[in-house]
Amino acid sequence: MATVLICRRFPRPSRVITFSTTAKCKAESGSNENKQKKEENPETGNAGTESTATIQLLKPLDYRVLYHPSAYAASRAASQQHAAGSSAQALGDAFTSPGTAQLQHPFASASPQALPPVRNALPKPKPKALLERSISTRFSAAQTKEEMEKERKEMHDSKEDPRMFQKGRPEYRSLSYDSSEPVETLPLEEGDSILHNVARCRGSQSPGTIRDCLSQLSRWPVAQHTALLSEPRFNTLCRSAASNVGMFSTSELIDILKACVRLVLPATHPLLNACENEFCRRVWDMNLEQLLLVADCWRCLERSVPSYLSILFSYANMHWRDLTLPQFVQLVYIIGEGRRSPVDLMQKVESTILKYLDSFTLEEVGAICLGLFKSLSGISDNVMKKIADRVSLQMEGMSTYALVNVLKMLRYARMDHLPLLKELGKVIPSRIPEINIQGIMHITLTCSSLHYFDEGVMAAVAMSLPSKVTYCRSKDAAKFLWSFGCLDYEPPNEEEFYSSLIEQMHRKLHEFRKFPEHLLTGLLGLAFVKRFPEELIDYALRDEFVRKTRGSKYELQKDLFTLSKSVEIECPNYRGSRLPPQLYQEMTEMVLNFAEQEIYVRPEIVEASSLLENMLGGPEYVKNHMILPHTRSSDLEVHLTMDGRPIPFNFKESIADKKLKDMGVSLTDELMTQLIKGRSNSQSPIKVENEARFPDQERGEEAQTPCVADHATLSGGALTADARLQVEPKLGRNLEAPLSLTLNQHLPGVKLAIQVSNRNHYCYCSKRLLGLHRLKRRQLQLLGYVVVELPFWDWFPLLKRTRLEKLSYLHYKVFDPALLSGAS
Repeated sequence: MATVLICRRFPRPSRVITFSTTAKCKAESGSNENKQKKEENPETGNAGTESTATIQLLKPLDYRVLYHPSAYAASRAASQQHAAGSSAQALGDAFTSPGTAQLQHPFASASPQALPPVRNALPKPKPKALLERSISTRFSAAQTKEEMEKERKEMHDSKEDPRMFQKGRPEYRSLSYDSSEPVETLPLEEGDSILHNVARCRGSQSPGTIRDCLSQLSRWPVAQHTALLSEPRFNTLCRSAASNVGMFSTSELIDILKACVRLVLPATHPLLNACENEFCRRVWDMNLEQLLLVADCWRCLERSVPSYLSILFSYANMHWRDLTLPQFVQLVYIIGEGRRSPVDLMQKVESTILKYLDSFTLEEVGAICLGLFKSLSGISDNVMKKIADRVSLQMEGMSTYALVNVLKMLRYARMDHLPLLKELGKVIPSRIPEINIQGIMHITLTCSSLHYFDEGVMAAVAMSLPSKVTYCRSKDAAKFLWSFGCLDYEPPNEEEFYSSLIEQMHRKLHEFRKFPEHLLTGLLGLAFVKRFPEELIDYALRDEFVRKTRGSKYELQKDLFTLSKSVEIECPNYRGSRLPPQLYQEMTEMVLNFAEQEIYVRPEIVEASSLLENMLGGPEYVKNHMILPHTRSSDLEVHLTMDGRPIPFNFKESIADKKLKDMGVSLTDELMTQLIKGRSNSQSPIKVENEARFPDQERGEEAQTPCVADHATLSGGALTADARLQVEPKLGRNLEAPLSLTLNQHLPGVKLAIQVSNRNHYCYCSKRLLGLHRLKRRQLQLLGYVVVELPFWDWFPLLKRTRLEKLSYLHYKVFDPALLSGAS
């Protein structure tokens, strides 16, 4: 049966999107039965009305990764000559202008002229059924052609695309295997004759003859290769080559390896085993050109050769000064494809990048970044900045594939290069419709990883994605949801955008068994923007899925913790799976232990906590902790009565002992009467001010004695002369504290959650809060807290100012009349 998800849209600003099941899927284990339902478009309504969107849960598709050399579409300026590049710079793929990229359904775009010319038909009209069949056939043909073109654009060849830079210089022909080099096809008759001779000689051919036979047979028609590999006579030839491998010259052995590439021999073929062993033995007798060519052939064969690469890197290290520019780029490409980062080479790699940076083509810059990214090679900020500087000046003429590779490395290096990011916002939006889904994902992920928000880029992605969403892998869909949620951006087409991605998450549900991290990534991104697809959440919180997360190479327990607690707070009607209490306890303890070591001790938090204690009357008035441990950031909690008086609540020790020891209070008769009965009949020694002063007013009182100024102006009450005589605070604490201990504990009040924010809570160079912290503040409000922020742009500069200025600022924040009036 089909599963229908209902999207409930609540009016802003307290909107929460929930997806609930109205027709439960009860298919038994192993059943693939899935009925289709029509998809309804989301209805839009005014704030205060409720609209619904029905999302069709389709039968999960098989996991597919599509490949094509023109993956990311190319630079529109491929024919331009670049200032710092060579004449070979024009390496990009040709692609149509962005205006032609909007793919529409054939029925929507068909005009009356496109239909069969019924009125001009033959005198004898066609039968109605035949006419309808004819029209349907034409539309189907048009649709098939359009879909094929769309699929071609979405294809990405992970083996060929990274080699595009090799077409930019003729020197690469001797360093790499050129699959585009024309090869004269061998007639079948000649091939049969060669195989006949192999059978007749029974392995007695000379090494030169064996080499010639393999080279000639590799030119057989591609359609015949599969049959050739299963031919017994061909296997006899391969065994002869393997047994005589040591008798071939180096050039003959390279020719044999090239023949293996053309024939697409399986990576585990015995002949390749023999060749690898022999090349490892001969490395020190070969030159760098030959070594790089052999390494490139291994890559084409998709064979892992760690021993050969290790020897190659040692050779290159010893002959580093002899490396030419093409040899260096090819070496970095091999390093990336081998997924290895030779530590002893990396410093030399950086210096060589700086040496040739102005001479690289832009495609070579992209290839170098991709090689470093794939091998997880660290790179200094200086080198990354130099690369980004050049790219930001020449981005318009760079192919999109090369640009995406630079963005990958920028993301890995965690460098927020503002000129490059601004130029990206100018160049990339118009290209988005022509870029394949993986390329778009990497662009979007770079923005979110660097916390850089560009509405033009994000809106272009959102508008283009629904028509491409079926090409999303589980990873792609999850990263899109995370990126938009992280940047807290809901695009103009938000309902279509999110519905299409959630639907794709359902299609890819089978993939999450293998990649559980992707499901949690996507669900957290949705939670950031108040969207909770119930069935996916129920699946993610089941015991079976939780067990799978423990086998992941990523730490996923924190993500489960954040998701489950967020559902608990924001979806009170949720009745699906939940995490076991034991896991809650374990995660809470782990997060709190980390906070005590890394978060609570941060200088900006320690200073704020200390000053608040001093201002309010002691540690029992302030609690430095995590109100919501699943959000992984701290809060300074303060309680106030409705008229603005602090309420003690953080009792760690005996109240009497703590007050007598820490406050040093003199117990006068009148004070004892106040503590026992509440207030004396005479005038209270503490007069509460209902209106908080503003910072500029308080700064004018700096001429007072600091002790007097701190208490008279910053505690929320004005001291009388009698009060100063009766109570002497030894530690400069609020004079009202002892009275508050008994008077204010049970009074209705306001709970403040004070946030000491930092730059990592916001988008880069902006005051746009990130999704996780937006989620936290939303949930604090749902739990009844009033959120007060000490924004980093205010608080960090104040840390260098006087104590009185900091106290004045805190007083203004805590006793802001708007907070109390809003809470009441």
